[in-house]
Formats: sequence, structure tokens, C-alpha cells
Amino acid sequence: MTESLNVPLWPLTLYIAAVLLMAAAIVILSFFMGERHSERTTGEPYESGIAPTGSARIRFDIKFYLSAMFFVLFDLEAVFLFAWAIAARPLGWFGYLEVAIFIGVLMLALFYLFRVGALDWRTSGQRKPGIGKYGK
Repeated sequence: MTESLNVPLWPLTLYIAAVLLMAAAIVILSFFMGERHSERTTGEPYESGIAPTGSARIRFDIKFYLSAMFFVLFDLEAVFLFAWAIAARPLGWFGYLEVAIFIGVLMLALFYLFRVGALDWRTSGQRKPGIGKYGK
């Protein structure tokens, strides 16, 4: 047996209309009250009073992006472990087994990354002969 919920929708409709009206008012006011100038240095980057030298579009080595991704992944892992630590007692041995499997999978992933050379920051000239990119 299903009961129909008789919930009034006018507060939600009023809220959406107020949000849209406020957003439109902010955009329109910023258009009329905003500054308009086009000087020679308007499009140039400016950081803390230091004059720019060179282009801002330089390429970084992929290792920097990889280390950032590793940080985010293992930081997220710490969040999961913290949540488990909060609820460790009620979860009991089953929760302990689950977190042990989770840590094991993370250790396997870390070992794999180490093995394929993803954590190796040395250049090819700094590596020992006979040891390639894939840890042979």
C-alpha cells in the first residue's frame, strides 16, 4: 500500500526563484558597476610586486603531477583509516579484517609503483647500468 506524500512545494519553488533572482542581480550589478580599463599592462601577470620574466606557460615534468596524485590517493587512504579507527570497536574483527585487506591492497599498489619505477626521480644518467625504468 503506497501513501502519497502531501508535501507543499511552494517553499522550494520560492527558494529557487530567490536564488535565481539574486544570481541575476549580482551579474547585472557587476556589469554596470565593474571597472573597464584597457591599459598596456592589463593582461600581464603580476605576482607580489615581482616583474614577470618569461612565459607563464612552462611545462613541468610529469613526476610533479605523479607525486601530487600519489599524495591525494594516500591522503584519501588516511581519511578512510581515520573513519575506521573511529568505528573500530563496533565493527569488531570483521572491520579489522576489512581494513587489513584495504591496507594490503594499498601496500601491493605501492610495491607495484615502486617496481615499475613510478617513484624513481633519478634521471636516466643517474641510474645504475643494467637497471632500467622497470626495475630489471
